[in-house]
Formats: sequence, structure tokens, C-alpha cells
Amino acid sequence: MKKLLLLGGLRYLIPVIKAAKALGHHVITCDYLPDNIAHTYSDEYHNVSIIDKEAVLALARRLNIDGIMSFAVDPGVITAAYVAEKMGLPAPGPFKSIEILQNKGLFRQFLKEHNFNVPWAKSFTDIDQALVETKNGEFPVIVKPVDSAGSKGVSKVTRWEDLEKAIQYAMRFSGSKTFIIEEFLESKGFTSDCECFSIDGKLSFVSYSSQRFDEKAPNPYTPAAFSWPAGISRENQNYLTNELQRLLTLLNMKSSIYNVEARETKDGKAYIMEVSPRGGGNRLAEMVRYVTGVDLIKRAVQAALGETVEPVAQVEINAFWSEVILYSHSSGIFKELVINEEVQDNVAEVDLWIKPGDKVSAFSAANDSIGTLVLRFDNKERMEKVMKDYSTYFQVIVN
Repeated sequence: MKKLLLLGGLRYLIPVIKAAKALGHHVITCDYLPDNIAHTYSDEYHNVSIIDKEAVLALARRLNIDGIMSFAVDPGVITAAYVAEKMGLPAPGPFKSIEILQNKGLFRQFLKEHNFNVPWAKSFTDIDQALVETKNGEFPVIVKPVDSAGSKGVSKVTRWEDLEKAIQYAMRFSGSKTFIIEEFLESKGFTSDCECFSIDGKLSFVSYSSQRFDEKAPNPYTPAAFSWPAGISRENQNYLTNELQRLLTLLNMKSSIYNVEARETKDGKAYIMEVSPRGGGNRLAEMVRYVTGVDLIKRAVQAALGETVEPVAQVEINAFWSEVILYSHSSGIFKELVINEEVQDNVAEVDLWIKPGDKVSAFSAANDSIGTLVLRFDNKERMEKVMKDYSTYFQVIVN
């Protein structure tokens, strides 16, 4: 029996814990929030902050762990890589490479230096310097922290006069107090946010999605729904796959699951926007299992523990699938979820995380989600009809 240390306690870890236990392993979770739900599923829990690298390293050494992973928990990825390097444990890749992938500023610079398609971007720690350097620049731009996830602190700015407010908002969510200003790339259709997997550095499995946003949400840059197959052209999907392989080779990456964001712009170019060596939030690895039958979670556990990773081949999507993130536009007390009778037969799974009487926060970041719906359709037209206006089919009622 091997010991796997998982950083964090979000519900997205539950399928990872179940997969590890099914493989016969002992699962340990840690963070500074003992009431997090995943801790009730692990074999043991320790109250240690996942961003405290030295504290997690001390815990890992004391417990004599065999592997460490931060699945769908972005703040723990650097810590997991640090502990793995110090203890000689299996890791997705070199610590320096993971630092590059996890820092938006370093990642943009790396892409530029190696001739990838990349938007203009620059990182700053000083607000006044950023305002001076962008005074005569082109807008719109995107402002975001270099070291956060879940769409926290992200703003689109259409004029220079609004830039300072957006910077201050971004810095609230940056542990390093560093923000990035980058060119806004207008997408042709939907962006993609989905899971990939490499085995011994070879990109063995790639998936693309259509990532959808709710313009009426408090934070319109927080993903609100996903659908498969992806809207990105097949030509650009092939281009992105080749570029992802080139990236992993340059960074000397090994065996890992990756959450990859990409987009196709109106001028026909394709861009790798983010690559993180972890499973994505919003149950994306679980959705990949629905859509293709491929179990990336099991393979991620095998990779983290240095076991032989089961081979995985590219699989075609078996139907038209969607995932709707459940949330409220306003804060209040949850009353009920109403699903329109017209789509009842399309609902493959309802995963509601709260009960009537629970407090609900307005949807300003991914952690304000209250559940998910999985939907299956027989044809694209039917799926698009529902997904174009899904809030009329699925209503979260709050008082």
C-alpha cells in the first residue's frame, strides 16, 4: 500500500481519492480548512497550509509518502512540485518548468522566446509603472494576477482610465502582488478548456471543449458551461496538439494530466493560453470520462505514485455532451433548482452541492459554484438550442 498526499480538500478531489483507494492506496489530505468535504473521504487529514512549502515538506517526510499531487487545486501545484523534487518523488516535470507553467508572466515570456503564438503581455509589480507604460497603448486588454486561478481577479479593460481599478482588483488575488496586462484576443467562437495527458513526455491524449461564459454573471470571465465536441476548427486543433507537444518537450515534462486553455481567434490563429500540470476544476476530467470513456483520473494517480501508467489512445467523442455549472446571479438563501421539463430526458447527472436553506454567494469566481449538471444530446442542433440560453432551462432560485 502506497501513501498519496493530496493537497487541498475541495470536492473535486473526491474522485481522485476514490480512484487511489480503488488501486489499493492510502490517501492523505491536507490544508488549513478541516471542514472541507474531501477530508471526509481520505484515510487521514492534517491541518497544514498547502502554500507553505516547507511545512508540507516536513509533513511529507514525517509521513514517508510515496507520491504527492495537487489535483484541481492551483495553489498547491508549486508546493507539490517542490516536495517531489526535495524527496525524489515522481513529478510531472522539473520544478523550474512547473514554475514557468504556473506563473502567467513567466509562461507568456517562455512562449515568446520559443516562437509560439502569444499575445502581447507584460508583468508588473508597480501600479504607477504599469499606468505609464500603457498610457498610449492599445485597448482592450486583460488584467489578471500572475499566480491565481478560477478566474479570480480577472478584468477586461477597454480604456486606460479604468486600468488602475482593474489592477487593484487583480492584486487582491495575487500572493506575489504581481499582475499581468495582456492583449485581448477576440475569439472566433468558443474558447477551449479541457484535459490532456502525457506519458513519459509524449502527449498521449488531448481533448478540446467549447467553454462558455455568462455575460450577465457578476464575473463574466468565470466559465459557466462547457460542451463537446469543441468549436475550434480541426486544423487548429491539430496545430494546438503539435504545439502542446513541442511545449512539453521543451520543458522536459514527464507523465501528468494537464488542464489546457486554448483559443482560436478571428484571424484564424490558434493560441495556447494556459497549461497547468494538474486536473482542471469544474469536474473536467470526469466530463472527459463521460465524453470519451477515458479515465484520466486513474492515470493521474498512477503517475503521481510512479506506477506504470495505463496506455491511453485518442478516442473520438461518442455523442454531444454539455456541462452546466450551477450558480446564482445574486447572493441569498438557496430555495430550489428548477429543471425545465423540456430537457429532463437530456439530463445525465445532477450534482447539487447544497440544500434548501444554505447560503449562496453571487457567481464571481469558480468557488461560488453550487453544483453541476451533465447533459447528453443526440445532435448538435438540439444541444446548441439549449446551451445558447441554458439559464432558461435550469434556474437556481434564491430568496
